[in-house]
Amino acid sequence: MSTRTVLRVLLLWLAAAIGVGRSGVLASLRFPAPQLVLLGITVVCLLAVALVPRLRGWALQADERVLVAFHLTRFVGAWFLVLFAQGRLPFLFAVVGGWGDILVAVLAVPLLLMGRADGWRRPVYTVWNVVGLADILFVVVTAARSAMTDPASMQVLLLPPLNLLLTFVVPIILVTHLVLGYRLSRGLVGD
Repeated sequence: MSTRTVLRVLLLWLAAAIGVGRSGVLASLRFPAPQLVLLGITVVCLLAVALVPRLRGWALQADERVLVAFHLTRFVGAWFLVLFAQGRLPFLFAVVGGWGDILVAVLAVPLLLMGRADGWRRPVYTVWNVVGLADILFVVVTAARSAMTDPASMQVLLLPPLNLLLTFVVPIILVTHLVLGYRLSRGLVGD
């Protein structure tokens, strides 16, 4: 499978996610439904990577920078800070998680410029991947806790365009971290 084919599938998925978001169905969800949607999409993606031979082959051989590049979407953390300032998101999620996402996105830039994850670069990629995975898990858990204790505090994430985080962005972030972690631990990186 080529990167071009993977991008086409991602664009179709994005279009479907936009359609679902515009339908308003996500806006009516309450805890734990959004978390179950996120978990379900992520599990389906992981199963696809594990069980579809051509996709698995691509995931294990694609340039690591392709996996890292998607994490530039994590600059969305800056928008979380704006929403916190407007009183539309809680502090722990928006400020701590937002700055964490911004940091991971900023640190992705040198990875994209330095080359593949071989030799001396491998530990650099590994540290970035661990930090990035820890951050996204913190964000997901914090969002779930906030939604459980105060459902209205996370409502903005169920409305367009931020609902794409639930149905598209975060599942891809989680899967790319897990795939990259697997590849780094097995030495399946570099030229």
